[in-house]
Amino acid sequence: MDPLFRDVLVIGAGQSGLSVGYYLRRTGYSFVLLDDQPQPGGAWPHGWDSLRLFSPADVSSLPGWLMPRPADNSYPTRDAVIDYLTQYEQRYELPVHRPVRVIAVRRDAEGFAVETDKDTWHTRAVVCATGSWSNPYIPSCQGQSDFRGLQLHSAHYHTPAPFAGKRVMVVGGGNSGAQILAEVSQVAQTKWVTEYEPRFLPDDVDGRVLFTQATQRYQAQGGAAAAPAPSLGDVVMVDPVKEARKRGVLQAVRPFVRFTPSGVIWSTGEAEAFDAVIWCTGFRPALAFLAPLGVLQPDGRVATEGTQATALPGLWLVGYGSWTGFASATLIGVGRSARATVTEIQHFLSTSTPS
Repeated sequence: MDPLFRDVLVIGAGQSGLSVGYYLRRTGYSFVLLDDQPQPGGAWPHGWDSLRLFSPADVSSLPGWLMPRPADNSYPTRDAVIDYLTQYEQRYELPVHRPVRVIAVRRDAEGFAVETDKDTWHTRAVVCATGSWSNPYIPSCQGQSDFRGLQLHSAHYHTPAPFAGKRVMVVGGGNSGAQILAEVSQVAQTKWVTEYEPRFLPDDVDGRVLFTQATQRYQAQGGAAAAPAPSLGDVVMVDPVKEARKRGVLQAVRPFVRFTPSGVIWSTGEAEAFDAVIWCTGFRPALAFLAPLGVLQPDGRVATEGTQATALPGLWLVGYGSWTGFASATLIGVGRSARATVTEIQHFLSTSTPS
């Protein structure tokens, strides 16, 4: 047997990959997880320093083991999540190889050849669980290349210190935008730009309530992907955001018309100078390595039914958002997608033969 052959190969060992691994370990099939990060935790080590979940630990957990509650019962910090994912990987003795960067996935006689920066693995089934952190999205704006100030995506933001005393524009109306604005505004002059007026949830609503309500609506619709209200993307009033509200800095304006070398032009024609722009505008799937398979759509996604690629048997995608399973990009939601995926993989492996 080829030592680099496994029945299932999982690309990525963050929260989605670990969830898939948890269920694969019960099947008896051989599998491996390839992760391009130097340490456990997926994308979490790259989150900003003050990042906290907006749900309690016990409803922010992967399958099988609840995240330990902080001693003060506060919402878990970024570092607490990293510690939990590290222990989870060890607890279930998941076969993670790191750092290993996947370069390309191709078809071969056994199913798939997965080329990495170290070796080429062979497998009958591939699960992509790379998430999107490594593929941040910044919208294209007129004059953007002329702007002489700093442009930074939230993926690379860590602390407000470098922005002290500067004029900073924060772009994006989700939770990352609100939380980064809240702390940068303590040291800098800020302006918050959002496409639409932000939706702020009541102070007593956290991620736990959101997920429960969204799940109830999702189930009532028979699993349809219609957007629930309130949305998982609405701004949760965590303590730093509440404090920013008291200071009166949660006032958002609609997008500017274009950049200038020193700032932007608003729709009124008024010019305003900025030293930096922090883009909190989301991410796109990190799936470039699938290009040889011909399954990538123009938006970087893959057509799926549930988590299974519709155009290519043996390929699954877990944890990329609603198009790969309801709430699958969340700690609490990915377990459902992972379980269903492994059930499909078992059926696939038991009924198919290598081409």
